Amino acid sequence: MTRLKIAVITPRYAISGVPLAQWRFAAAFATMGHEVDLIIGRCDANLEIPPAPGVRVTVIGSGQTRGMFSYLVRYLRRAKPDVVFSAEDHLNTILLVAAILTQSKAKISGSSRVTPYDTYSSTPFTKRWLLKWMARAVAWRANALTCVSHDMVDQYRDVFPDAKHVCVYNIVDQPAARAKIAQAVDDPWFNDKTRPLIVGAGSLMPWKGFDDLIRAVRILITGGRSVRLVILGEGGSRPTLEALVGELGLEEHVRLPGRTDNPLAYFARADVFALSSHVEGLPNVLVEAMMAGCTPVSVDCPTGPREVLQEGRYGYLTRMRDPEDLAAGIARALERPIAPDILAEGVRPFHQDVVIRRHFELLGIVA
Repeated sequence: MTRLKIAVITPRYAISGVPLAQWRFAAAFATMGHEVDLIIGRCDANLEIPPAPGVRVTVIGSGQTRGMFSYLVRYLRRAKPDVVFSAEDHLNTILLVAAILTQSKAKISGSSRVTPYDTYSSTPFTKRWLLKWMARAVAWRANALTCVSHDMVDQYRDVFPDAKHVCVYNIVDQPAARAKIAQAVDDPWFNDKTRPLIVGAGSLMPWKGFDDLIRAVRILITGGRSVRLVILGEGGSRPTLEALVGELGLEEHVRLPGRTDNPLAYFARADVFALSSHVEGLPNVLVEAMMAGCTPVSVDCPTGPREVLQEGRYGYLTRMRDPEDLAAGIARALERPIAPDILAEGVRPFHQDVVIRRHFELLGIVA
């Protein structure tokens, strides 16, 4: 196998889907023996980027994605990478402009992670219209443009009729992640098997729909199920969610303990993982729950959950913004958990070997 110099780039590091996916991507390339640079625009406060053997990490310290441009120009000229993988549309466009200006010979793959309807606009002379125009103007330089779900590919082809986007999933299943599942959890709720435990995880923001999940737990308790809910994560909606817990009298049933560096260990000790989002790209956390052996329940939001759960084969789908239906889905999951071998089947498309092989095929790289 030819040893490649690979750059993996992300606008920021945070405990969320895109940054973690890019970190896994870089770590996987390093385990294959490639020379890997992980380039990060900025790192969220109070976070440390976990080490990955063989990965050289650079944090630019840029407050905004466009502030990465000058560094990327210098990097492409100096380092001359063979392949560059970037994530998120603003960064993809900036990278492609830098590659054109520097006449870089690198093969470039840009991954889109959120719906284009929130990124681009057809209203002339707006910021999102300008980004759309720029993205279309430089798309020719990309060797591959990818989305993390098939539904999102369809959205891009709606916004860009000549789009060449294809679906390639994120890496979720890799040895380092598997090792985390068995780690101990110092939390009595996760070690008490006398009461069913539901877990949710993600940024505490309005579009994550955690208010619906809390209301669903209230419905379950009112219906006679003595369940508990733990929501892992941090964000601006914490005060609102804590107030809702108090308003519904759920202080003994619902906790929001904050971030954790290892949600997989928590998922492995819960009965149900619940996703209540109003929108997603492709929710890696659903795959992580399946990998940990936890039965998933997800609202059928755009995009990704129906695709990940394969119309309900690997978990339970419910209506979006409907706490009653979400409660019913959780009840079904508690009564009929998904068998571990079925969950394992659903995780296979997200294994690092499968994902990297697909990326290399698109770039014409023989591994």
